[in-house]
Amino acid sequence: MSNPFYIILGLAPGIIWLLFFLRKDVHPESNRMIVLIFLLGMVIAFPAAILECIPIGFDQEGGLKCFSHSFFSENFPYPLSLFLYIFLGIALIEETIKYLVVRFKALRDPEFDEPIDAMLYMIIAALGFATIENILVLFSPGEPLSFSEASIITTIRFIGATFLHALCSGLIGYFLARSFLKPKQKIKFLLMGFPSAILLHGLFNISIIKIGESLIFVNDRLIISDLKLFIFSLSALITILVSLALFVLLGFRRLKKLASICLPELKR
Repeated sequence: MSNPFYIILGLAPGIIWLLFFLRKDVHPESNRMIVLIFLLGMVIAFPAAILECIPIGFDQEGGLKCFSHSFFSENFPYPLSLFLYIFLGIALIEETIKYLVVRFKALRDPEFDEPIDAMLYMIIAALGFATIENILVLFSPGEPLSFSEASIITTIRFIGATFLHALCSGLIGYFLARSFLKPKQKIKFLLMGFPSAILLHGLFNISIIKIGESLIFVNDRLIISDLKLFIFSLSALITILVSLALFVLLGFRRLKKLASICLPELKR
């Protein structure tokens, strides 16, 4: 399959979810701001990747050694090292860096004038971020993917990782909006939003890892080697996504009922 098809498939999940979430806004944002935040979300994915995997050399098998993974694995026993790496070395970095796009660009723009905008811009930045992840996965080293293989991966990431990024950022965006409505409780709301998103993001990643560990290839066929682990991990993954989706959708509904706030209040 040619490179343009990889790019189109990589873009598709983010664009589809973007169109879905934009329908939640009664007063649509300008195309300029939507495209800008989406693109900034894409750009910020690269420094996030660098932070997650600062190269420090190669292991005995010739694979790249990353600072954060090596730090946790060499200083903490397994499986604690894995948990710390996933929650602090990945989830914390990704959720923080997506927020920074909104913090330093969207919040200072005159178009940011109502509570729901916090959720929307967080989701838009997250979808841009996830889009780069999707494209990089399709361009992973190794044998080029066939159209069917690339399509399956894209579909899985559409209902999985891409959706997860949007929902976790939407959760942070909801508490961010609440913090603007009640400035005296700003720290409280942010401390509710960030840890919750990081926790759920990390649990999602662990579920994916455990699903992978429960599967093996036998004669080029993928089979389930540990049915209990597979069912438990898949159930956890579905629970995380469904719970987040319900929270975000209800969050949109609740913020829609709130009156618009003057811009100076939003930018405190």
